[in-house]
Amino acid sequence: MPSRHCKIYFFLLLLRQNICIVESFYKTHKYLVEHVQSPVRRMLMDEIDWTHRLIAIKGSRGVGKTTFLLQYAKENFGTSRDCLYVNFNNFYFTNHSLIELAEMFCNDGGKTLLLDQVFKYENWSNELKECYYRFPQLHIVFSGSSVMRLIEDNDDLKDIVASYNLRGFSFREFLNLQAGKKFPSYSLIDILENHEKIAKDICSAVKPLDYFQDYMHHGYYPFFLEERNFSENLLKTMNMMLEVDILLIKQIELKYLSKIRKLLYLLMISSPGTPNVSQLSKEIETSRATIMNYIKYLKDARLLNTLYAEGDEYPKKPNQVYVHNTNLMYAVAPGNVDKLAERKTFFYNALHARHKVNMCKYNLDFSIDQTYHFKCSNKPENGKSYSKVIYAADEIEIGNKNVIPLWLFGFLY
Repeated sequence: MPSRHCKIYFFLLLLRQNICIVESFYKTHKYLVEHVQSPVRRMLMDEIDWTHRLIAIKGSRGVGKTTFLLQYAKENFGTSRDCLYVNFNNFYFTNHSLIELAEMFCNDGGKTLLLDQVFKYENWSNELKECYYRFPQLHIVFSGSSVMRLIEDNDDLKDIVASYNLRGFSFREFLNLQAGKKFPSYSLIDILENHEKIAKDICSAVKPLDYFQDYMHHGYYPFFLEERNFSENLLKTMNMMLEVDILLIKQIELKYLSKIRKLLYLLMISSPGTPNVSQLSKEIETSRATIMNYIKYLKDARLLNTLYAEGDEYPKKPNQVYVHNTNLMYAVAPGNVDKLAERKTFFYNALHARHKVNMCKYNLDFSIDQTYHFKCSNKPENGKSYSKVIYAADEIEIGNKNVIPLWLFGFLY
């Protein structure tokens, strides 16, 4: 039996190790906060109710979740020890629990924990719940993949977590960054009712069409600011979405990765289009049900969008499948992007952030909130427009009546 002195020695040794670990976390936090680069302040920062004690920031890989957390820390805490950013990539969590960290942090007077990539920690949801009830003075903000279903499938958190989505740059955010402006966002009603005045105000300060095609090609993902080849970086990110955000989180065996990659490619090069599930199941050599599940996972990962008729939804087959955003189109099929498909993809991506987007039953492109009917084009057919149709028209700076510049829908967030 170890002596009483040995027990005290090992206790003090463990305590010293824990103190050193926490200090290393603080040191890393301080460095990251001091060096975070966030040239665009994300609109979501002001939409979150930060008084909530458990907040989830979901988003696809590459949209800037880590930067968002660090920017929040910088704006509200600086390098104060009241706040601590921790990434679950740290090997500390192979032999220590989140609860241990939270307890040490609270005992040190900490108030806000920022936890990045929680899905890499096996027992994350259960321990977040325990921290929520065990440390009532503690606020926790954590980031996670868009594939994670925090509310629908998670009994541990669904009643206590406030979940928010961080999306890629809107055209407004991209334009503000590139042109050095501070244009505000507008609601859909604002745009529908006042688009001529709004467009004139914007065009008096900058020519948005000078920047619009660059946004289509590389403006959605903030890492276009990095000094790396954007397309190669995006392809790498897409593969990480498949390998980590889908296979790891959905617990799919690695041997099925090639099937999911092939399915994604087939759907992307034919988008927007109606998926032939029977044909796809033959080409992928898997069942129809599995094809539908894979399409759902690819949508959750924000690689694809699915368009349904009003009243329909998964698990029913979608009417059409879209690429999630135009940057992905250029990464997969450089030099071969159809302009009409590009317009529709931009419009869908811009609108679905805040609105219900459906297939339009009037042989048009989209029904928005089951109220507004849109057609995307470079101009109304034969130079005429129809009063019940709203045209999202490309290649124009300022619209007229029910003809609205396509680029202006990039100002919805």
